[in-house]
Amino acid sequence: MTKNIRETLKELIGIVVIAFILSMVLRSWVVEGRIVPSESMLPTIQVNDRFLLNKVTYHFKDPQRGDIIVFRPPDEIGAKDDFVKRLIAIQGDKVEIRNGQLYINNQIQQEPYLNTAMNYDFGPVIVPPNSYFVMGDNRNHSFDSHLWGTWLTRDNLIGKAFFIYWPLNHFQTL
Repeated sequence: MTKNIRETLKELIGIVVIAFILSMVLRSWVVEGRIVPSESMLPTIQVNDRFLLNKVTYHFKDPQRGDIIVFRPPDEIGAKDDFVKRLIAIQGDKVEIRNGQLYINNQIQQEPYLNTAMNYDFGPVIVPPNSYFVMGDNRNHSFDSHLWGTWLTRDNLIGKAFFIYWPLNHFQTL
């Protein structure tokens, strides 16, 4: 009986070690849970919502306008924590904000996820190569590209937010 207990314990320890290694690999390179600490993405993502981040997708395809992304902020702005924002414009796009409306390449953008119009003007600017323009959905209370004076570059991207899983009453795809 002692031999069976030892074998069972060895097997159990092996399973736990493999599960731990797999979870670390998945978290490091594939998918990760994150929490939103600020109001910058209201009303789409609430403060303290937990979401899943796909870390693989941008290795195979380019980010698209409208994606909700997680990234390391540009060094020039002095922030330490990762940011969550909506991708508004990609390289070569002309961005302008006037009269509370966002224009991309001289076209007014329909943004049904916004609760209030922007209370500032910006631009026009052209997004440089290998760069992005990002904004929070809570535009008047978001520290984002329109305030930075620098660009978010592709090497700062971590991944795409794709699913709110907690709290359960916020359960939704992004």
